[in-house]
Amino acid sequence: MRTEAAFSFPTPVRFGADVLDEIESDLRRFQIKRPLVVCDKFLTETDAFRLLEDALKNTPTTIFRDVHPNPLEADVSGAAQAYQAADCDGIIGLGGGSALDVAKVCRLKIQCSDFQLQDQTMLERGQWDQLPQFIAIPTTAGTGSEVGRSSVITLESTNAKAVIFHANLLADLVILDPRITVSLPAKLTAATGLDALTHCIESFTSPVTQPLCDGIALEGIHLIAKHLIQSVKNGSDLEARGGMQLAALMGGIAFQKDLGATHSMAHPLSSLCGLHHGLANALCLTEVMRWNSGKQPGLYRRIGLSAGLNVIDLADPSADSAAINWVDQLIAESGIKLGLSHYGVKQEHIAPLAQLAVKDSCHLTNPISMEEEDFRGLYQTLL
Repeated sequence: MRTEAAFSFPTPVRFGADVLDEIESDLRRFQIKRPLVVCDKFLTETDAFRLLEDALKNTPTTIFRDVHPNPLEADVSGAAQAYQAADCDGIIGLGGGSALDVAKVCRLKIQCSDFQLQDQTMLERGQWDQLPQFIAIPTTAGTGSEVGRSSVITLESTNAKAVIFHANLLADLVILDPRITVSLPAKLTAATGLDALTHCIESFTSPVTQPLCDGIALEGIHLIAKHLIQSVKNGSDLEARGGMQLAALMGGIAFQKDLGATHSMAHPLSSLCGLHHGLANALCLTEVMRWNSGKQPGLYRRIGLSAGLNVIDLADPSADSAAINWVDQLIAESGIKLGLSHYGVKQEHIAPLAQLAVKDSCHLTNPISMEEEDFRGLYQTLL
């Protein structure tokens, strides 16, 4: 794998160890003199944050560090207020999907203080061509949020997740420096890596026609099969870390096509029960795959091929089983224990989880249509 590269699709991306050190040149190119850094409190104590601090040693910066693990409306408003109070002129998002989602969406509030996250009509009718410039620096390899044009924010009044989608939310630059992910703990490396895998699998099996995303998703699966376990077991391996960064980016591009029922189940597990999004996806993924493959045999054959499995000559059900078993094994090797009850989910959560899942739009592009009772049954099986 090349150690350094630059490319666009359509977001400009700079990839490689040490590329973060060039960020002040990037800021000058964008004419940003007083950036707001959006992150969370935990991140400010990490090596990743110190790497950014060192790279910005000649640049006056303001830090907004109040992003929640599952970001809230208040996070978006708080970041916008911090930007305006410090007279900032650009945004750097540093973190996982939560920080990057807040960094993206707070720009809407900066341009229009009356913007309401749940107001899709206002989003569609607005002229969002004056948004502050935005540099995305992911510290995890999972969400793909750095190349996405959407953000997911929890509405505190309903506990539902609002998906804010607009082409102008795309970052102006993505910086992928494998050094930034070296200090990521093994459990979080696993959860975010399996989030990327879920993006690739669900986007590929979505019935929406987008052959370019399909090819990207399959290559992402190949990279995850090659690099995830090494990243979990040896976090200082820059090749593995870089491979997972690229896989996450590919998953983020691929799911612009759409997702599936795993995400519809994961979103309420985060908003209602507080589970990390990547972990929630990992806990639900293979049960959804079994449910789908039982109704559409052969759905996961090419997933198996991308993972390096010899499934070419197998019958459709056997090819699906091999692919699903591979995912189960990958989850186990990464150190994640299956079973929702291990993470605080209780019997009384099943009904409200299913009610929220069926309202989540991701399952509308699942390969098999699903009803509330289907979600209830899957949650019950996973408990």
